[in-house]
Amino acid sequence: MELLSSTKCFDGWLKRYRHESSSVSGDMTFAIFLPPQTELQSVPVLYWLSGLTCTDENFIQKAGAFRKAAELGLAIVCPDTSPRGSDYPNEHESYDFGSGAGFYVNATVAPYSDTYRMYDYVVDELPSLIEANFPVTDKRSISGHSMGGHGALICALKNPGRYQSVSAFAPITNPVACPWGEKAFTGYLGDNKEVWQEWDASCLIANAEERLPLLVDQGEADNFLVEQLKPEALEAACEKVKHPLILRRQPGYDHSYFFIASFIEDHLEHHSQALG
Repeated sequence: MELLSSTKCFDGWLKRYRHESSSVSGDMTFAIFLPPQTELQSVPVLYWLSGLTCTDENFIQKAGAFRKAAELGLAIVCPDTSPRGSDYPNEHESYDFGSGAGFYVNATVAPYSDTYRMYDYVVDELPSLIEANFPVTDKRSISGHSMGGHGALICALKNPGRYQSVSAFAPITNPVACPWGEKAFTGYLGDNKEVWQEWDASCLIANAEERLPLLVDQGEADNFLVEQLKPEALEAACEKVKHPLILRRQPGYDHSYFFIASFIEDHLEHHSQALG
């Protein structure tokens, strides 16, 4: 790993690294916050997945999470949102597909299948790297925003026992039935919509092997609420099989990091309790 920066923060350290990734066949960058407790012991980890157009830096600069994470003794890892450095056709032409828009799936359509394997990176490769090189335990939780909220939900639902808790801010809950998801899934996974369902939280709920409680915050003034996010789909899916869901609709809040910063401490408490 190549250390890109190291900054002291709330008596802990915020570090950014670049490393060669086998999952995406190229270099990836991630940020990690190590709370002050790591000077004496290993701590559990929250993985944060960011949304469309973002990198590892959006959360660390805007969420205001580190004071609380330092208090709780919680490490936070923030990966990038897609592979970087390739130059596929149409990869850089729109904000909702390609660069910055990996959707946390394993692409099966060429040429994206060569590198767009963000699911493998987030679920397997990155945690293995983190646990081998930093003072952290194998106790993990996962959270995210928008596209990253979608990613957090599917990672937890597809991997029973791997995460102690999961939460999301304004997640894309039903990507098989919204413009963002339809565009991304067609490009990464092809035209077979039955395959798409394997990457959709609202579809995965019915057969989930673990009833891990879901904590979701959704702003009611979110411009993307009706067309793209569809929290009612997740709510209906959970209700049908009695999957535990706390869906908090927050009046007046939009899709921005101001929304995330307003409620991030609630989510950190949620994860800390589950992580013990």
